[in-house]
Amino acid sequence: MIDPLALFFLAVIFIVSLPSAIYSLGYLKNEYSSAKITLAWVLLVAFVLSMALVVSVSNVLVFLVFWEIMSLLSYFLVVFDTKHEKSIQAGMIYIVMTHIGTAFLIAAFLLMYKYAHSFDFLAIKSACLSMPAQTRNIVFLLLLVGFGTKAGIVPLHVWLPYAHPQAPSHISSIMSGVMIKTAIYGIIRFVIFILGAGSSWWGILIIILALISCLVGIIYALMERDIKKLLAYSSVENMGIILLGVGLALFFQSVNMPYLAVFSLIAGLYHLVNHAIFKGLLFLCAGSVYKASGTRDIEKLGGLIKQMPLTAGFFLFGAMAISGLPPLNGFVSEWLTLQAFFLGAFNTIGGVKLFLGICAGLLALTGGLAAACFVKAFGLTFLALPRSHYAKEAREVALSMKLGMFCLALLVLIFGLAAAIIMKLLARVAGAACGIDIGNMAFFLNNFTLSPQVGRGIYLSVPLLAIWLIVLGVLGFAIYKLFWKGKSVIYKTWDCGYYNMDSRNEYTATAFSKPFRIAFSFFLLPYRKTQKIRDSFYHVKSFAYETHTTLIFKKYIYDPAIALVLTTAKAMRRIQPGSIHLYLGYIFITLLLLIIFIHQF
Repeated sequence: MIDPLALFFLAVIFIVSLPSAIYSLGYLKNEYSSAKITLAWVLLVAFVLSMALVVSVSNVLVFLVFWEIMSLLSYFLVVFDTKHEKSIQAGMIYIVMTHIGTAFLIAAFLLMYKYAHSFDFLAIKSACLSMPAQTRNIVFLLLLVGFGTKAGIVPLHVWLPYAHPQAPSHISSIMSGVMIKTAIYGIIRFVIFILGAGSSWWGILIIILALISCLVGIIYALMERDIKKLLAYSSVENMGIILLGVGLALFFQSVNMPYLAVFSLIAGLYHLVNHAIFKGLLFLCAGSVYKASGTRDIEKLGGLIKQMPLTAGFFLFGAMAISGLPPLNGFVSEWLTLQAFFLGAFNTIGGVKLFLGICAGLLALTGGLAAACFVKAFGLTFLALPRSHYAKEAREVALSMKLGMFCLALLVLIFGLAAAIIMKLLARVAGAACGIDIGNMAFFLNNFTLSPQVGRGIYLSVPLLAIWLIVLGVLGFAIYKLFWKGKSVIYKTWDCGYYNMDSRNEYTATAFSKPFRIAFSFFLLPYRKTQKIRDSFYHVKSFAYETHTTLIFKKYIYDPAIALVLTTAKAMRRIQPGSIHLYLGYIFITLLLLIIFIHQF
């Protein structure tokens, strides 16, 4: 089913996968044996093809087959590093969660088949028109849980911060940049395109879950010191931003506001492709740091900008984009999402107006926290002095790895500057997905300026904004050269008047995140451990201090669920004592019940 929606997702898949494949040439070299490198390439090609087939088939049964193939191939890639026990553990969590999601999808598709008597998308779409409202609601919820598990929506996100960091970095780039987006494809295809406009609470539920995912993801990312785990939690946040656009589109479609439905979906799709690009770039940069230093712990890094200037530049580019700074691509899509909320608030009344206004405020808060998170990630990884021998011995990575990062960094800039042109293309995709004619809708003025709604006086020209930033930068540099050169004293950063500063005096990731840990203590539930070793009662020889946060979803949802499963399994094990007489008794009782059942009907 090669329609505009499928073509869009195919483009996203290959935009991220090709630079990641180029990157892998240098990343895999000297890391694994030649046989294992060959296996890695076979799995990579099969993985990309499976994703392409997921978004381009027109039959539910075939969709499920390729969905399962995609899940299994990604599992093999997560556990590719079999030397590390954490990879095996992450793979186990991932495969269990993805199959729970698949079970919900199967249930939804079987309900659809009951009414359509066909697995064809278009036949199911026609049948959904006559489906009872209650059944449509059940199908929607089943699809939301099924695809939400793959998308990493809170509280179904538990697998994501385990699986993404353990996979090889080029695979992390594809999984976070592309694979989890197939879940967004599923929601758009099966909810918006096939089920169609349902109750308004569908969109509101998605918006609420998306906002929770935004805040939870970025708060946990702020607490992390593992750079790849930080990026994984950030993916939870950005999937939330994408789903805000999808949820708004579903809501506006249900209340018969076609223009706002299309505009909101454009915002969601734009952030989807933008996140694929800059998160793919950031994971490749994190892989370069790991390849060069042998560690992902940012507490043990620092000063890498001197040894790895190109990687540092690419990471800074990605960090600015994900923080929503102009003129890069992340700024445009987050601006469009905010405009969708504002336009929705202007065109609605009562509680909906208040709700959309609050949502816009929470999205702005998320943007501020994201900026703080990536100031921490970049600053503590690349600036100041090296904190360990890992950082001191790091060197710039191979040419193929730099080329892969450069390609994605270039796309970050292009997708920011060409916003109006890209928005025109996305309007076709959004209109086709929503089943709305966009012929009379004017989202733009020309190829360089876009406007969310003509007559509102709201315009954005990213190229003009970029020109202004360049002019101001050049002007500031010229003023410095003319008036202050030779008069200023440049000395070590952060020395604060002290001398003989070393890396132990530097800001740490834990110290940086402490204000946020205090502000969100009601959610993070921080706790600390201290240990004193004394020479005597009055003299402390050493003092160890650790601080941790509580993973509340794991502690209060998943751990009790796992404990219940294990307890039930132990209880059920008693029915398998190995006695042939007992097994014959089971068979006799089963036959007896079947006879009674047959006679009843």
